Amino acid sequence: MSEVPGSGPPALGLARRVVADLLDASWSTLVDWSTIRPGTRRASRFRAFGAGSAICFPVAALFGERYIELGAGTLIGPYATLSAGVSPAHDLGDEAVVRIGDGCLIGKGSGIVGHERIEIGDGVFTGHHVYITDANHGYEDPHLPIGRQFAPSKPVSIGEGSWLGHGAIVLPGADIGRHVVVGAGSVVTGALPDYCVAVGNPARVVRDARCDQPRADAGEG
Repeated sequence: MSEVPGSGPPALGLARRVVADLLDASWSTLVDWSTIRPGTRRASRFRAFGAGSAICFPVAALFGERYIELGAGTLIGPYATLSAGVSPAHDLGDEAVVRIGDGCLIGKGSGIVGHERIEIGDGVFTGHHVYITDANHGYEDPHLPIGRQFAPSKPVSIGEGSWLGHGAIVLPGADIGRHVVVGAGSVVTGALPDYCVAVGNPARVVRDARCDQPRADAGEG
């Protein structure tokens, strides 16, 4: 009879369980202690870091904190990118570039990258792996790598109480109203009115969120 995978001498099985428990406890402690909260040295680098807010560990990338304001009671999930400017040394003047309101939830693996102005209102929630930026690359010079070309930045605004589904992308110039639902995987490039549901690439309004009725023109090209 073949041996059951994972079986072995009782002592070895016990050792594995003990080590697994120790590693799990150690990781949980590391995550808790490394999370950025008010009063920590990392939080003091921010332009504002509200009471009860947290940026979970591990962080993918974080710089330009002096241009970032975080409201109260906001949670940013692990593996997030939060930045202002193209590098830590980028001088962006005296104003906040990224503002995230009170009571927001930014999902795991999401990115918020600001060069000019990103405004996220109170109570905005996102799914995982959402990307929000006010900057993009140009491509006009055929002799220069696109990664070294920059298009003009355009401010981005996301109204209070809105929801951005998993994998949504918000690009420069997007102006999302209040209480808006942006469907998973959608790409927002322009204005979306208050209380609407928008889906697709580019995102288009398909429903009024207040009455759950499709728009009459939702299927038009």
